[in-house]
Amino acid sequence: MAYRSDGVLKREGTDTIAAIATPAGAGGIGVVKISGAEAIRMALPLLRPVRDASCLKSHRLYYGHVTDPGTGKTIDEVLFTIMRAPHTYTREDVVEIQAHGSRCGLYTILELVLKQGARLAKPGEFTMRAFLNGRIDLSQAEAVIEVVSAQTKEGLELATRQLKGDLSKTIEAARDSLKGVLVEVEAAIDFPEDVEEIIQPENFAEKVEQGVIAPLESLLANYDEGHIYRDGISAIIVGRPNVGKSSLMNQLLQKERSIVTTIPGTTRDFIEETVNIKGIPLRLIDTAGLHDAGDTLEEMGMKFTRKRLNEAEIALFMIDSSMPVTDEDLKIYGLLRGRKSILIINKTDLPPYQPVHQIEDRFPGLPCVRISALYNKGIDKLKDTVFKAITDGKGPADLPAVVPNVRHKVAIERALSASRAASEGFKESRPSELIAIDIREALDALGEITGSTTTEDILEQIFSRFCIGK
Repeated sequence: MAYRSDGVLKREGTDTIAAIATPAGAGGIGVVKISGAEAIRMALPLLRPVRDASCLKSHRLYYGHVTDPGTGKTIDEVLFTIMRAPHTYTREDVVEIQAHGSRCGLYTILELVLKQGARLAKPGEFTMRAFLNGRIDLSQAEAVIEVVSAQTKEGLELATRQLKGDLSKTIEAARDSLKGVLVEVEAAIDFPEDVEEIIQPENFAEKVEQGVIAPLESLLANYDEGHIYRDGISAIIVGRPNVGKSSLMNQLLQKERSIVTTIPGTTRDFIEETVNIKGIPLRLIDTAGLHDAGDTLEEMGMKFTRKRLNEAEIALFMIDSSMPVTDEDLKIYGLLRGRKSILIINKTDLPPYQPVHQIEDRFPGLPCVRISALYNKGIDKLKDTVFKAITDGKGPADLPAVVPNVRHKVAIERALSASRAASEGFKESRPSELIAIDIREALDALGEITGSTTTEDILEQIFSRFCIGK
């Protein structure tokens, strides 16, 4: 490893890499990507008609055939693009060959490229080169994974904003504030006789609090919302047997996923599916009804239900309005104490056993929605209620830059702790050397997010999460 001018790790003597850049399986089109100083030289011998590299313009699409140089046999009819550095994804010369999406054909083309001297790319190596060559920072590189794995449009919106640099700008602004303060502190260390003129404790404490602590606290405050839109949240449907849990599951999924009968205890195992609730991937779990078990198998199902209830992030507690509230209902309500829960009064298409408001009064403290799962009534209101319970009503547009993962969260927490220590140091007139240590610690922590300060081990860990070809 060597270092870029900004101090970031950079590979020396990088070779030329190649990989299939499209997902596994047959498709209309498949892409073989080549990147490196020798990419164009390695690709051209495979392409017919023969062309001189100097005649091929960058970022143009060309038609031709891939041919095995050893046998002269045509492999596939293709379109290919030559993109010359530095205006490419990796800032290296890049060639992309678009062939038919046959896995056999794509692997044959890839093998021919490797025979020309290219090396098979590691997972995430194209994006790692984009980072190491300075086209994107580490936070933006990680955003590539978020874009590829986004489960909803809202999750994609947040990932795209990170890829464009929203988070990076906030982090770099905080680092710039810290650097400005550090310059003054180090001047005080170097010229102690002028310390009173250089260090104004109240002013520097305010700079740290407004320029660093406040924006970082705002980022952390939005961590849960960003995490929810990216990774989703688990929701469990609970209630005694035959209150309509499986019917609700099917309505939310808009398909027959759970078996629905009038026989209590039909659901003995759990069913888990993901549904999009206003942009949030909700991992929905339909479980066995909780009641006095009739047999060992049913008891096992209920035991598992209790376990999943403890793990779920929100509970959808269903009541049958056409039946009286039972001791079993009240026992389930007791299990929900201290948990984020929503009361769902189902079967409102039937005559109520008692006024619905009296049912609500039996379960105080829970937001309530009245529905008919059978006739799809009240489902939209239920979705709104779930959304508000999870996000406090905040959509992606309401969120500034968000913290997308735990690695970033931990780094920001470390930076905050060190920045607060520096601020307190100014207020308490601590030695400048100690304050400088705190500021440098905060700078290093924030630098881990953008990649300004990082290690090869961290990079390998991050980019190993990518697929080959990205």
